[in-house]
Amino acid sequence: MTNLPRRDCVIIGGGPAGLTAAIYLARFHLSVSVFDDGTSRAASIPVSHNHAGFPGGINGRELLDRMRRQAVQYGTDIRGTRVTALSGESGNFVVSSPDGTLEARTILLATGVTNRQPDMSKEDHDGALNRGLIRYCPVCDGFEVTDKRVAVIGAGTKACNEAVFLRSYTSDITLLSPDADHALSASELTLMNELGITIVAGPLAYNVGVDAISIATSGARYSFDSVYPALGSKIRSELAAGVGAMLSPEGCITVDSHQRTDIAGLYAAGDVVVGLDQISHAMGQAGVAATTIRNDLGRIQTLVR
Repeated sequence: MTNLPRRDCVIIGGGPAGLTAAIYLARFHLSVSVFDDGTSRAASIPVSHNHAGFPGGINGRELLDRMRRQAVQYGTDIRGTRVTALSGESGNFVVSSPDGTLEARTILLATGVTNRQPDMSKEDHDGALNRGLIRYCPVCDGFEVTDKRVAVIGAGTKACNEAVFLRSYTSDITLLSPDADHALSASELTLMNELGITIVAGPLAYNVGVDAISIATSGARYSFDSVYPALGSKIRSELAAGVGAMLSPEGCITVDSHQRTDIAGLYAAGDVVVGLDQISHAMGQAGVAATTIRNDLGRIQTLVR
């Protein structure tokens, strides 16, 4: 790793939250490094239609590229590698990566979450995702499945809630459990029936086509325009846990209203705090976090130029 002086802030995560914070912090005339391992979920978005300011929509990778260029324009150092360990305390954090170590006064964790995917090959999954046959965020793109054939893959309350949410876009909803047990309560079953949502038990076998995705069970085969996996996600909060930060029961990083964790000098923003899966929400949290970092640093060092 290039020998750099201790950074005012190291941001771990190069998605919308991390890059927004980098732009803010660099424009505060603070020294900033971003570690981006290339796994932001935003990069997998074919077209985002609900991100304000882009009437025709914008590709996720293009949005991230624009944000990186903007951050670098103000002096942000972006490193395309993953962080393997975080240690130290406020004013003296140490970030470790395959390239070496870097010291930082503060840390912002914007590591996000990863989606749990259906049981299919990566090639099939990624191709289906690019064509809108697989979608992960009904808040983002439910409008795009209006009046189409839609499946929700999952079980229990989470899958039920997603199916109910999507029912406001289309009447053709099927809830497919990956296993034989759909794990729905009596009240959830009643609700599914009232809304006309079909419930089908697995196991499931997928066949990804050009314009549709078919799913076979032991008794039938179904065809859908889009499939929404409701299989949960893995929260990437290990680095926070490693330095003793408080996590929620679900594993999200606990923060106050200014994005501070309970560890002095450690902040968090984006889906690793709350999995709303909204770019605008993550960016808003990042703006709050960056301004808090600037103000907190201002209490312990001179920021007057």
